[in-house]
Amino acid sequence: MKIPDHGRFAYSPIGERRTYDWPGGARLAVYIANNVERFAFAKGIGHLISVENQPPDQRGHAWRDYGNRVGIWRMLDMLDELDLPACHLINSSIFEYAPSIPKAIMARGDEFVGHGRTNAERQGQMWEDDERRLIEEARDIIAHETGRSPRGWMGPWISESFVTPDLLQEAGYTFIMDWPCDDQPFWMATRNGRIMSVPYSIDLNDATQQIHHHHTPQAYGDMLIDRFDEMKRQSRKQPLVCPIPLHPMLTGQPQRILHLRRALKHMRDNSDGVWFTRPGEIYDHCAALAEGIVP
Repeated sequence: MKIPDHGRFAYSPIGERRTYDWPGGARLAVYIANNVERFAFAKGIGHLISVENQPPDQRGHAWRDYGNRVGIWRMLDMLDELDLPACHLINSSIFEYAPSIPKAIMARGDEFVGHGRTNAERQGQMWEDDERRLIEEARDIIAHETGRSPRGWMGPWISESFVTPDLLQEAGYTFIMDWPCDDQPFWMATRNGRIMSVPYSIDLNDATQQIHHHHTPQAYGDMLIDRFDEMKRQSRKQPLVCPIPLHPMLTGQPQRILHLRRALKHMRDNSDGVWFTRPGEIYDHCAALAEGIVP
């Protein structure tokens, strides 16, 4: 029986791959991914912290906007306090709506990753020409506002159509974060070349754990520490990537950022053999390795 497959990459068991080090001989790469998102009022889709009200549901919209008005600023202060880099998966409409946010991100020297126009929509439902316009528009706005085109992409809601990797590669993106199936980067085929998959975690996503699985902020902080400690142990055998996916509307809340700070401080205080980095730097390192090392 032939089961339908995506055809983007072949199966590759992690224990059979060639090994390498991260810069400085590190074995575990850790990066923080802030999802900086804007939502339409009373239209489209959005995260829910409670039951949905009838439209316009100003309560749900206001909770989501807390991330841009308060949460992101608490998180940037915390990252400065701990002297940690980050990447920011940014809706391009943020540049018009809240320009002080990208300015603060640029001042830190952090990386922008394309994240569509708004998280009120899913690109996987679009026709190919519309999706191409979405991808190119996000690229062009980030390039115009920051002076540099984004190299990485994560779709709103991690949504893809059958041609998303093809469109991204054709638009000049070099890596994608939509395929959470590995702890190492790997190459994906597209119709005009290849694009790298950089690991991203659904399992460790703050929204997954605290909204959908109803774990407490303390439990989430413990999960971050446990994953870091175990991956650091596993990385003695091979290089690994530990992403930390966050949403300012959620983890930027005081009762949650307390435990995020606790977890990140634990990582920083146990950083021997650890590379705190950004996904673009992971791509650069892996793309420079000899052909065949990255599967």
